[in-house]
Amino acid sequence: MGNLSQNLPLRCERNTTMANVYGFDSFSPMIQDFLYYRHCRSFPIILDLPNKCGGVDEPEDIFLLLVIKSSPTNYERREVLRKTWAKERSYKGKMIRRIFIIGTNGTGLEKERLNNLVTLEHKHYNDILQWDFKDSFYNLTLKQILFLEWMGRYCSQARFLLNGDDDVFAQTDNMIEYLQSLQDNDGSKHLFTGDLLKNSLPMRDPSSKYFVPLLIYEKDVYPPYCGGGGFLLSGYTALVIYKMSALIQILPIDDVYMGMCLAAMKLKPDSHMGVKTLGWYIPSKKIDIYDPCHLKELLLLHKFTPRDIYFLWNEVHNANLQCSDKTSTIVKPNKTQTL
Repeated sequence: MGNLSQNLPLRCERNTTMANVYGFDSFSPMIQDFLYYRHCRSFPIILDLPNKCGGVDEPEDIFLLLVIKSSPTNYERREVLRKTWAKERSYKGKMIRRIFIIGTNGTGLEKERLNNLVTLEHKHYNDILQWDFKDSFYNLTLKQILFLEWMGRYCSQARFLLNGDDDVFAQTDNMIEYLQSLQDNDGSKHLFTGDLLKNSLPMRDPSSKYFVPLLIYEKDVYPPYCGGGGFLLSGYTALVIYKMSALIQILPIDDVYMGMCLAAMKLKPDSHMGVKTLGWYIPSKKIDIYDPCHLKELLLLHKFTPRDIYFLWNEVHNANLQCSDKTSTIVKPNKTQTL
């Protein structure tokens, strides 16, 4: 069973000198907060899972570790995933384990109440890692780094990881089959694959969710990276990224940051046609976009409501489902859509 950590480390203090940087006052409170704490790499862990991967003495042979980015308020999403694609199980003899990674929301009594609810959830399911930092879009990279540090300590033997959001529909059975098909890679070699994006430009529009000012990232182009909705990587690559992250200043866009770490190590992310994080379309108005036959052969799609995930998972795994070759391969990526 996971535990509430004791003897929490001191909170990292904000860098108040950032307020003296030219143009700082023009940034949104979210960007200002990011800059104040950009140097921080250590936050108190509230909920821990030291024995999730079997412990030091008897490590479990975990083939696929599901690392799902969530938020304290997203209980319904987590509950549906536990019943569908993120269910802990063995598939074709390969063990699947699940971890949700979260920060904290709210202040004062609201924060305390949410943390108490998450603690109850954690005691029941033993699947939540929580740190005491603000769970926001600009702190997703911090969340990734903190998880990788935890992995290096407690779960370094995991062969492969699915790193994704809590609003994706994932075919984890298909992922197992794909990973098993890899030649000469049992997780001890480089693998990083998903919806590959190349020559992406930093968003300089302050009104955009993805706004990154020159103060944070000076280059004109991002390195190749895979969309953060969901990607697969080997345990080897995950630990390499963590080691490299100590040398690379944090960027608030977490999927881009992973690409930066890979580029620094001269490792390349790859494209997988079964992963679509930027939406999709069906080239016919007469066909239901939620027809399970469209999704049966894919690995991951982004994004869905908890209701749709529950419905589609059960439809796709219906033993009586019959699909023609046309409907099972008709889904195509929509690269014009940004989510």
